[in-house]
Amino acid sequence: MVEKKYLSIVSHYETCLDRYGDSHLGVDWPKPEDVEKRYRVMLEVIRPESQGQRVSLLDFGCGAAHLNEYIVKQRLDHIEYAGLDLSEKFVRLSQSKFPGNRFFCLDLLEENASLPVFDYIVLNGVFTEKRELSFDEMLSYFKELVRRVFEHAAIGIAFNVMSKHVDWERNDLFHLPFDTLAEFLKRELTRNFVFRNDYGLYEYTTYVYHD
Repeated sequence: MVEKKYLSIVSHYETCLDRYGDSHLGVDWPKPEDVEKRYRVMLEVIRPESQGQRVSLLDFGCGAAHLNEYIVKQRLDHIEYAGLDLSEKFVRLSQSKFPGNRFFCLDLLEENASLPVFDYIVLNGVFTEKRELSFDEMLSYFKELVRRVFEHAAIGIAFNVMSKHVDWERNDLFHLPFDTLAEFLKRELTRNFVFRNDYGLYEYTTYVYHD
């Protein structure tokens, strides 16, 4: 991907951080009561047989590391948290809040990008907004990044996108049809995936497992 139009999405989130600071609005989540729902669903990608066992988890597009705040609050001590973001601003903020955790500031779509393997990788909000990108541009970016991320997860990944089954669609959001996503996953990654559309928001979360 030569033309990095997806960087406009990063700029948007940095603008939110500048305007609203370290808050749910600073990462462009409108309702605080919905935020913890997303965290709970994202972490439920961890398979039941792994519960209580030490697992490594990468928060891809970590923003201000609010997911780790939730992990600490819920005392999920078995999760070894690390964060990654394209934005230096967010990485500096997250590292200042959690100096004992690993944080990465890199673009995984760069040819020379180097990243360790984690048990699980979650991408919360990475694909919900497309901003000025067309649907096809966002779909191309989405597919390429999901392929790369899946290579760095030993067990599985989780990500959310906006649903097509809504009262109305916003042009700046990424509403991805179930069938389009299922065909891509089956053809290029695996048949082992789960759609979560059961938590009351106008989005859905997908878990993708290696086996």
